[in-house]
Parts: sequence; structure tokens; C-alpha cells
Amino acid sequence: MKDDAAVLIVPACEKSRGGGHLRRSLYLLRALEEGGQECFLWISEHQKEEVFFRFQKFFENSNFSRGFHARLLSNVKELTKRTWDFIILDRFGTPKKEFAFWASLGPIVGIDEGGPNRKSFDFLIDILPALKGHNANLSKPALLPLPKNRRPVSGRSPVKKKENQPYNVLISFGAEDSNKLGLSLVKLLVSTSSFLLPHSSLNITYISPDPGQDFPELEHTYKNLRVMGLIPDLKEHLVEYDLFITHFGIGAFEAVYARVPVLLVSPTTYHEKLAKNAGFFSLGIGREIFHAKPHRTFGSRRKGIFDTGFYMELEKRRESIARRFGLEEEQVEDLGTFFSALTPIIPKACPACGKKAMEGNPVLARFPEETYRRCRYCNIIYLSRLKAPPITYDEEYFFEFYKKQYGKTYLEDFPNLITMAHRRLSHIKGILKLKAEAEPRPSILDIGCAYGPFMAAAAEAGFMPYGLDPVEEAVRYVNEELGLFAWQGFFPTGAKAEDGPFDAVTLWYVIEHFENPGKVLKEVHRILREGGVLAFSTPSYSGVSGRRSLQSFLKNSPGDHFTVWNPRCCRKVLKKYGFRLRKIIVTGHHPKRFPIFGSFVKSNEKNLLYRLLFFLSKIFRLGDTFEVYSTKD
Repeated sequence: MKDDAAVLIVPACEKSRGGGHLRRSLYLLRALEEGGQECFLWISEHQKEEVFFRFQKFFENSNFSRGFHARLLSNVKELTKRTWDFIILDRFGTPKKEFAFWASLGPIVGIDEGGPNRKSFDFLIDILPALKGHNANLSKPALLPLPKNRRPVSGRSPVKKKENQPYNVLISFGAEDSNKLGLSLVKLLVSTSSFLLPHSSLNITYISPDPGQDFPELEHTYKNLRVMGLIPDLKEHLVEYDLFITHFGIGAFEAVYARVPVLLVSPTTYHEKLAKNAGFFSLGIGREIFHAKPHRTFGSRRKGIFDTGFYMELEKRRESIARRFGLEEEQVEDLGTFFSALTPIIPKACPACGKKAMEGNPVLARFPEETYRRCRYCNIIYLSRLKAPPITYDEEYFFEFYKKQYGKTYLEDFPNLITMAHRRLSHIKGILKLKAEAEPRPSILDIGCAYGPFMAAAAEAGFMPYGLDPVEEAVRYVNEELGLFAWQGFFPTGAKAEDGPFDAVTLWYVIEHFENPGKVLKEVHRILREGGVLAFSTPSYSGVSGRRSLQSFLKNSPGDHFTVWNPRCCRKVLKKYGFRLRKIIVTGHHPKRFPIFGSFVKSNEKNLLYRLLFFLSKIFRLGDTFEVYSTKD
């Protein structure tokens, strides 16, 4: 995250939403501030008084009251005064109109979002696992602020309890429990205790949102019941109990991490589906089980639900959930440290054509650090990233990284690159209508020249070549080994205006690496002479690989490819920046990548199936890359 970044956190504070969203947002606010980030919390003016009243004890018993109001925003005018690096919505389900408002202020990151705008978020992080088909960028309960206190792996396990040793059961359904699940469950357990186990074998602790109202007389009639008020650090006390009964939510996963078995009761059908999807054991939906007879609720076990066999089943489920969601090992990263480490790159509009759709550009795919959208106007696919690309442009990029892709280093591939360059230069010369030995020699700037194979071919073809590349060793090689002129830097800031205007500018597999290709095209137009040629090559998402599976194609796209083009995108984008499209050549034909038939293709151009699929790929323009040739109007 940038040093001057301002982050806004918007929690769900409405009644019936519980206190989990607010609690998590406050912990996140504190963690980001401790990491040196400027961060604010939004609670609207009309909600503020009511929220502080409902959660008064929580605020009093935590460290948030000190200096908190300086970080609290409640007026819309305060929001519009700032530029937000991104806005975190922990809203459960953000209404459409509200989402449009937040999206107008900055990039949106949703936490456990289940509303109608789920598909529109720039990034989605499901801390709690969502249902299948509700794709998020990241689903990771291990990012929760997990408890520090855990049962030791080899420590006392509830399945090893002696016959007369009491079971300590904790019951908590959050800061509100609007459905009164906790109250109903305690009454049910007390009234049916003889069905379960003798009174002396069951110690119940109930965390009540309103302990003064919740049947204090039961504490006298049932001596092993203790009713307590809300505890801000309840997660640190989980290890004191043999069983935690709650609903699907943060507390359930905190208990899994603390190595305490969990039993759920669901407030809604949706919670029940989430519980089963995650692997928890649930007694069912509250309104159904509390009106049922004990044997229907707890089953027909002779010893009740607190027998050794049932505990073994709960413990096995807990272990399975811990393995599945990465909750076995000690926590090394939580939500606070995760957000503190971000350096988000989230375009507000299409980086190629510059247009922003009123209803937003649709999300095509989500991956842990990446979201891909397609522009409604020009059809280019563009990338948003939560962190900087894992690729750095250095000497290793042209050797180890290049060899992994092509089976040889860049310099080993030099002869093939020279041959390819001569073919490309013949198209440029044809568009420029150059004679065999034109005088003066036409100038050509190769942006991203690498070790100079295109420059070497251009010099042989009668051009005066210039090069620009960010890799120092590559520039040195061009200058000293090839005897040509190149300078080190990134375009356009590294370009030297005094060396223009150029007769041609080329970007071979470079344009997709720019975060803002529109800015690049505008600068290329400036340094080209009238009628000069802009030529570039880039991967195509409409080739056979993209058509076979766009999801897989984007997943395998390098992390530094900020735009993904196809031939149909080019005319509209180039026209916007003053270029006329002259020619497109589809390249990168791979018969082996055809669905079904490709698996039977042999790597032999004489093979009949290979030649047939190659022919079809050329006819229907199914190559995975293409070249563009245009002129400055």
C-alpha cells in the first residue's frame, strides 16, 4: 500500500446484523493504523448514536474508545474531500444504490459480501467460506484475527474425559442474537438435561447480549448454569471449554483454530447451507429444533449428545475443517497484515480506451490477487491487482523466465528472433513505401528492445535503429556487443524526445505490460512523424486457448500483463489516439491446443492432422498472438 494511501472501512451496523462485522472492522482499523496507514471508519450520522448505544459495553471494554472519534467519519462531505486508495465494505449484503455511491468514490474491496452486487466488486475476500459457485478472489478463514490461546496438539482432549468428569459447554450467538438462539438453546438443554446427562456432568456458560433479562432464576434452579455478558476477548477463553455451541460465523472458525469442537445451530436456511458446505455438524435451524421433542433434536443416542462417540465425531470434523481451511499451523498473517502489505493497482476506467461504463465493466474472472474485467466499449480485457506483479524486469527475466516459457534463453533464441524481425520489417517497409536503399535512413524506435535482435535486423534492412529497455545488462549488450544505440528506462518517462520524430515505433510483446496503454499510445503518436508506422504484437484472448477456456487462459496469463487484446479491439482503440489500422496478422498457431483433436496431434508438420488444424487455425484466425500495423494520421 502506498505511504499516502487513505483507506475507508464500512461495516454493517444495522440491527439484526450482529456485532461481528463491526468488531472485525474495528480490529482491521487498528491493525492498519499500527502498520502506519491512514485509515477511517464510516458510520452514518443517523446510525451513530444507536450503534454506540447497542454496543456500548463492547466499546467500553475494548481499546477502541481512545482516539476513536478522530478516525470516525459520519458526514458525506467528509468522504468527498478525500481520495480513497480503496474502500473496504464489510456490509454482509450491500444494496445496489449504496454500492454505486461507494464505487463512485474509489475501488471497492468486499469482505464476506453476499449481496446483489457481489459480481461488481473490484475484489472479493471471503474470510468465511461462501457457497459453491459464489466465486471470490480469495477464501481464507486463516486471515481472521485468530485466538492466541490454543489447546496443545497433545493436550487434554474432550474425547478422553473420564466418565464422571463434567463437560464444560460454552454457548454464544454473537453480540445481538436477534433470533434468541442462545436463550432458547439454554432453556432446551436445561429442561432436557436428564435426557442428555445428569446435571452434575454438564457445566453451561451462556454469553448473553442482555444477561439482566435472560432468566436469572434458572441460575438458581440449575446450579451448573452461568450467564455472562459480552466479553470482547471471548476467543481467548475458548480453550477453557470442551464444546462451543454457536452459529456459522467467525466464532466457529476461531474455535476450530483453538482446537475446540464446535456444534452449530443455524438462524436461517442460508446459515445452515453455509455450515454444511464448510463441514460443520449442525443440529438444524433454530425455529425448527426448539419446538421439536428431545429425541428429534438430539437423536436416539442412548447416552445423549454428550457421549464419547459424539465428541469423537465433532473432533474429527474440527480436524477436517482445520486441514481444509489452513487452520492447523500457527497464524502468520491476519486480515490486518494482509491489507497492510497491499499495493493495489485498480483502474477506475478501461486503461486502453479510457471509458468507464455507468453500470461498470463486467468481471470475467477472479484469482487470489487478480480480477479481470472486459471493457463494454472496446472489448479489451484489463487487470486489477492487489499487489505488485511478482515479475521484475532484470537479467533473470531474459534467461530463467524466458527459458521456462520457450525452452531456451533469449540469447540462444537470437537467430530465430532475427528471422522473425526481418518478416516484420518487410511489412513496415511496405507501409512506409520505402525503396531498397532509402536516404536518409528511416529511423525506428524499438520500445522494450531487450538484447536487440529487432534492432540488429533493422540495421541490416536499412533503418537507423534506436532502442529503449529497463534492463541495464540488455542495454549494455546492445551498445557494446551490437554497436547500436539504446538507452535504459521505461517508456514514456525514459524516452528522449530529442531523438524523434521517428519513422516507426515498435513494441513487440510490450504493450500488454503497461498499466496505462492509452497513455503510451498517446505518447507514441507524439513522437511519430506524420504517416509514421506504429507496430506491435500481443497475446490474443480470442485464439484457440482463450476460446477453449477463457478462465484458464487468464489464470495462466503472466501477472504483469495488464491488458489482454484481441484483433477486434484494435481499430477502435487506435482511432481514439490518432492511428489508422493498416494490417493485422494473426500468429501463434498451435494445433495441439485445439480441444479434443489437439491431444492426438504429433509435433510434426508433415502430420496430416497437424496440417489440417494449422490450416483451420489460420483460416479462422485462431492464433494465440497477433501483430498490428498502423499509421499516424
